[in-house]
Amino acid sequence: MTVAVRTQEGFAPVAGGELYYRQVGDGRPLVVIHGGPDFDHTYLLPDFDRLSSGFRLVYYDQRGRGRWRGKVDLDQIHIDTYVADLEALRRHLGLDTMAVVGHSWGAIIALHYALRHPDRTSHVVLINSAPASHADLLLMRTQRLRRHSMHKDRLTALMPGYARGDPDAVADYYRIDFGTTFRRIEDVQRLNLKWSRRDIQRGRAIEKRLSQGLIWSEGYSLLPALAAVRAPTLVIHGDYDFIPIECAEHIVEAIPGARFAVIPDSGHFSYIDAPDQVRHALDRFFAASTTAASQPAEGHPAP
Repeated sequence: MTVAVRTQEGFAPVAGGELYYRQVGDGRPLVVIHGGPDFDHTYLLPDFDRLSSGFRLVYYDQRGRGRWRGKVDLDQIHIDTYVADLEALRRHLGLDTMAVVGHSWGAIIALHYALRHPDRTSHVVLINSAPASHADLLLMRTQRLRRHSMHKDRLTALMPGYARGDPDAVADYYRIDFGTTFRRIEDVQRLNLKWSRRDIQRGRAIEKRLSQGLIWSEGYSLLPALAAVRAPTLVIHGDYDFIPIECAEHIVEAIPGARFAVIPDSGHFSYIDAPDQVRHALDRFFAASTTAASQPAEGHPAP
């Protein structure tokens, strides 16, 4: 079902260029951080827009992706720049604070932002989060490769075109890969996997640059730092995700007071295969955090 929504588009100035953003809906603003890092926000559409009935969703294309305006300087492709871009978007939108919602790789950006700008982060929501440590990345790779083994011949046949960056071959490869994370295989057709060869080549260059650090580096772990996250946090994970549930559990255990919502029979795109459950988890989370915020601190009676 396609969701009919009214949207507002614009560009936010950042160092070296402009970020494209798209707003839809009314209510509490949720800044949605897409995955990848070689994707843009369009793979989230139209299904993620279902949340716009009660929230103001703000999507944006990360530096160098999608409708980004400006030169792609690989020397500026690192997590500090991505956090600075997100902060510039907040200022451009005139938000005192914002809830950050990260899907997959976007969850890593959301966590870094919450650590860098705790006073500007009202809430953190991680949906199908990427691993937060290299050790957990290896767990993910093992599980993903195990699922790939069922489609070895098809994936092997696509590899020459995939390696060249042929758009059709890349899209077919991802449909097989991502198809392993859907209980209902037909749901993979809902993913928007349309890119030009230039998009693919630029995305791969960005991912290669990022892979020189963060979770791709041996011994790296963001988990110890997450004890400093102070914003109310919700982690949503599908129990059929190709990212093992242990990876999400480690994030929940690391963040004080984090809430955990495990969705049965849901994979890496829970907003597609379990939209009602995702919405229910979000509504409960924001209602609970609002109630908690209205309670007086211990030893201080309500006025």
